[in-house]
Amino acid sequence: MNRPLRFAAIGLDHRHIYGQAQMMISVGAAFAGWWTDGTPATLPGFLRRFPDVPRHTTRQSLLDDPDIDLILIAAIPCDRAALAIEAMEHGKDVMVDKPGCTTPDQLQALRDCVARTGRIWSVDFSERFEVAAVTRAGELVAEGAIGKVIQTVGLGPHRLNRDTRPGWFFDRAAYGGILTDIASHQIDQFLFFTGATDAEITMAHAANYANPDDPGLQDFGELALKSGSAHGYIRVDWYTPDALPTWGDGRLTILGTEGYIELRKYVDVARETTTDHLYLVNGNRCEHIHCPDAGYPYFQRLADDIANRTETAMPQAHCFKVMELAMAAQAMAEVSG
Repeated sequence: MNRPLRFAAIGLDHRHIYGQAQMMISVGAAFAGWWTDGTPATLPGFLRRFPDVPRHTTRQSLLDDPDIDLILIAAIPCDRAALAIEAMEHGKDVMVDKPGCTTPDQLQALRDCVARTGRIWSVDFSERFEVAAVTRAGELVAEGAIGKVIQTVGLGPHRLNRDTRPGWFFDRAAYGGILTDIASHQIDQFLFFTGATDAEITMAHAANYANPDDPGLQDFGELALKSGSAHGYIRVDWYTPDALPTWGDGRLTILGTEGYIELRKYVDVARETTTDHLYLVNGNRCEHIHCPDAGYPYFQRLADDIANRTETAMPQAHCFKVMELAMAAQAMAEVSG
């Protein structure tokens, strides 16, 4: 590719579109235009951030533009797969907000489309790709700082923010269930840090404990998984209390045979309101590393992959496997009750 990468956004229903677009701009990509259906609640914030990017009246005009290389999608979750397939069939690569799909049939259709078109379908797992502390943890693990990783414990609490949530947020069919949705982040991190290419879901639960008037909302979920000698536990919820100065106290503990790493991603509760706190303990180090400048390499790597037809940002098989496991956990949770 002998010109800057150009991208467009289709569907703005989740605020994650802000980060998706800004991160691509930060690596030199040009924001060529956007389309969304109706007027989602995210629209005013989007317009404040990207006031000079033209709105298109139809998505077809963006799909038909031969100079647009990448389509970003943050539509209602149940609509993302069809939009991604449409974009890939028009010769575009795709970066979609998580969850990338909400049903096994959608996932199979995405697999078939990638095989047929040769395009890239990438899910922006923002709790890894947009968190500098995770970047630094990945470097430390690769350096052997904690030996062989044998377990991850991922916690993904979120604030409900009921008054700002659209109707689809409370519709199980629309968002795919709490494990399909939020827990896909932690499954991605389990596979990444353990080096696993597959895993088995050994336990999964989902429930609504605090919001009985919204039966479609699952406000608590947990799962366990294993792969070879690696094990993982994941808990996600919508219970973040109002006193916390951010949307959630997201944490990740990575246990190795020679040490461990704990990430306090978004806040070091009751100590620091800053982000990206990493704690490392091994045979000769016991330290706190504040690492907000560790970078977000996924976005440049994705741009390079689009130009070079490579898989440096995230293997395509990994992306598919994360969503396969998330939906398997969701199905197990809804059978077990």
